[in-house]
Amino acid sequence: MLMNTGEQLIPSKNNLLTTIAWKLNNKTVYALEGSVFIAGAVVQWLRDGLQIIRNSSEVEALANSVAETDGVYVVPAFAGLGAPYWNQHARGSLFGVTRGTTRAHIARAALESIAYQTTDLLSAMESDSSISIKELRVDGGATINNMLMQFQCDIFQTPVVRPKVYETTALGAAYLAGLGVGYWDSVDELQKQWQSDARFTPQMPADKAAHYLKGWKRAVKASIEWADNK
Repeated sequence: MLMNTGEQLIPSKNNLLTTIAWKLNNKTVYALEGSVFIAGAVVQWLRDGLQIIRNSSEVEALANSVAETDGVYVVPAFAGLGAPYWNQHARGSLFGVTRGTTRAHIARAALESIAYQTTDLLSAMESDSSISIKELRVDGGATINNMLMQFQCDIFQTPVVRPKVYETTALGAAYLAGLGVGYWDSVDELQKQWQSDARFTPQMPADKAAHYLKGWKRAVKASIEWADNK
């Protein structure tokens, strides 16, 4: 996750990284950066580890077969926790399981964990930058999952916009290369290239989103406690 902070270099107080986004025409643009260790790879775990789906494309339908997780949380700390926790000893955890828990609840909780981790980063970025995020533009393979995108905007209570070209990281590198060789004349020209594919707006009440987030933070805390109290 990257937040463009312009020419302002902001040292993070919330365990994020301050990085250079790019440099053009002797002008350096900075960003706040946060990384999680397991995001979309949690779907691979469902497929290869638990074998509750055969193909990654099946996860959305399975997760959508239940209205909510019924209190189940997955903390995918399979390789520890990245930003903003930075705890290498934390381990993956599954909380809230009851006799009524099904593979659909676990699949939904796994997908929701991506949104929760993203929200942790976004909240840290807002705190560091004092910038209120009005819109979240997403990219990467996981963004084709409409259920995940809707939950992301619900849990953060902010619109989510998916571009037509969802591999934006590769596209950005191509744009910079094009600027370097003069194929495009300016950043303003590049901005005209960007097109929206879908826009998701919050449908969940704010108090319900806050309740879900409280449960997530409890689950993360418990995962860390498990690691710290061997």
